[in-house]
Amino acid sequence: MHQVIEKLLILQDRDRKIMLIREQLARMGPERETMRTQAGAAQGALEEAKTRAKQIESERKQREVEVEAKKQQIGRYSLQQFQTKKNEEYRALAHEIETCQAEISKLEDQQLELMEQAEATQRQVAAASREAEELGKTAETHLKDLASREQNLKAELAELESSREQISGAVGEAALKRYERLLKMKGGSVVVGIEHGVCGGCHMKFPVQVMVLCQAEKELVCCPNCNRILYYTSDMDLAVMD
Repeated sequence: MHQVIEKLLILQDRDRKIMLIREQLARMGPERETMRTQAGAAQGALEEAKTRAKQIESERKQREVEVEAKKQQIGRYSLQQFQTKKNEEYRALAHEIETCQAEISKLEDQQLELMEQAEATQRQVAAASREAEELGKTAETHLKDLASREQNLKAELAELESSREQISGAVGEAALKRYERLLKMKGGSVVVGIEHGVCGGCHMKFPVQVMVLCQAEKELVCCPNCNRILYYTSDMDLAVMD
């Protein structure tokens, strides 16, 4: 195999690994944000449930105050009844007492309903609390794992980039420029084999002279269709498959 091809294949291997690590690092930001968002949403749901529970308890206590106020009002009306000597005034006070009793009955019904709502809300608070705690622990563990993975990947990336710099320095300037230009256009598939008489990149069938040039290993040969750099090894089959 042509020495430049050997070096380019090693360089291509480094570049593929570098691309893969950079992709993994790029995904870590959104992944980290997703975990924080999920944990934050669970905590928000818990706070919302707690707020609702406080509101219901406040409404229930307000009903208690209103019931007590009505009872005190009934007490005053009863005292006025005892003191009055007029039948008309007595009946009017009796009507007011009945009205207060009816309102007390409604308020007590509302109290019962609020108590039922409070019980349901407390169950929601308990469930939301468990979920927030579980998601919080999961997020904390996952974020620690991400930080550790990120650190390892960055260290590996630094080693690969250093290795790539050394390898690229050993490649001729003309070949390196051609390789890097193709790398920007083709991604990690720049130097490809010609097994079965076709390009390993675009799969175009080659004319015989292209395969002969590759076998000669005297110069860099490029695919006439996609411009990828071609190579041939003795274990490759040049016969074109039907």
